[in-house]
Amino acid sequence: MEPNVNEHENGDDASARAGALPRRRRQRRVAISAAAVALTLLVIAALLFTGTLWPTRTAALRYPVQGVDVSAYQGTIDWDVLASQDIDFAWIKATEGSSYQDPRFARNWAEAHDTDLLVGAYHFFSVDSPGTDQAANVIATVSRNRGDLPVVVDVECYAKYCDSPPQAATVKEALDPILLAIEQHYGRPAVLYATRDWYERYLAGSYPDNPIWFRSVATSPHLTDHRDWAFWQWSAREQLDGYDGDEKFIDMNAFRGNREELESLLLP
Repeated sequence: MEPNVNEHENGDDASARAGALPRRRRQRRVAISAAAVALTLLVIAALLFTGTLWPTRTAALRYPVQGVDVSAYQGTIDWDVLASQDIDFAWIKATEGSSYQDPRFARNWAEAHDTDLLVGAYHFFSVDSPGTDQAANVIATVSRNRGDLPVVVDVECYAKYCDSPPQAATVKEALDPILLAIEQHYGRPAVLYATRDWYERYLAGSYPDNPIWFRSVATSPHLTDHRDWAFWQWSAREQLDGYDGDEKFIDMNAFRGNREELESLLLP
């Protein structure tokens, strides 16, 4: 009997269709899985962007003593409202380089002292100005008050130095005089704030008397020289009540210790 060509063709078509269906289902499942992953990543990104989800929050909130740091970017601050939100301390930007003063420092400084917060000032360090001139700017701007937090010197990149970091000798030449002058004037070693990159480049293994305030917003802090940090900036995207600036977020920080231990660092 001669083969029925039509029967063979119909059989082949049926087999092809049968094989195509599982492939299409697999392709649909892959497409759905990819879409689900993309949507999940989009939601996570949105939560991170708004500060609703932050990778270090759970670890950081194990430390009971929390605080903020602020500058003119937070705009007008209602310090009574800000202070009522489970924070113990605040550092306020005062100066930068040898001549700049934060335009809201004086008001923030006065009004923060009317709350129960422990209050301190910070200076943004510049490698373009002599350390003695920068210290003079700090001392002329920040009053010495018994019971304040120590002055902070913020050591991080800016402008061209983010792409082309300065030589270690250049940083040391400007940093050492400002630290010496601040300690002599205020009676306590300055706190050194640093990002990971600049800590490893310029501070690691040095300045043992200066407490370290370490920025690490993605993971728990780890200093490569195995030194203990004193303060940890764990988030740059928190939202609290009490300020109305162009910057809607505020930095959050943890102290490595209890309130009594923090008070032991205050200016005499």
